[in-house]
Amino acid sequence: MGAFHYHKLSEQIRTEVATMIMMGKVKDPRVSSLLCLNRIELSPDMSWAKIYVSGMMQDGSTKKGVDGLNSAAGFIQTTLSKKLKVRQFPKLTFVFDDSLARGEDMVKRLESLVRDMDEPGDQ
Repeated sequence: MGAFHYHKLSEQIRTEVATMIMMGKVKDPRVSSLLCLNRIELSPDMSWAKIYVSGMMQDGSTKKGVDGLNSAAGFIQTTLSKKLKVRQFPKLTFVFDDSLARGEDMVKRLESLVRDMDEPGDQ
């Protein structure tokens, strides 16, 4: 499979899973429309795909949402394999991704350092 098709499949999976979440097709109550699918890591042989998930809610709720997605992974795989025409559909695994929260925390720290440098110190 060429690099273009590999990337295209990753994007199709991400888009379709996000649509399923937004449309409420994943019935697990832990799965919220506030979950964000950040990126997909697709194995070279397309036997598995890791979908990195973050959320605009407390980490505990996001982790529960990831657990809900993993519980529904079989349903999601079956639904997508019927919709996307691929010979072998990858096994989906959802992974909690806190990179957005860590990035936001880093920005806040940098802003704090800049503020501290701009304020005149006691001399």
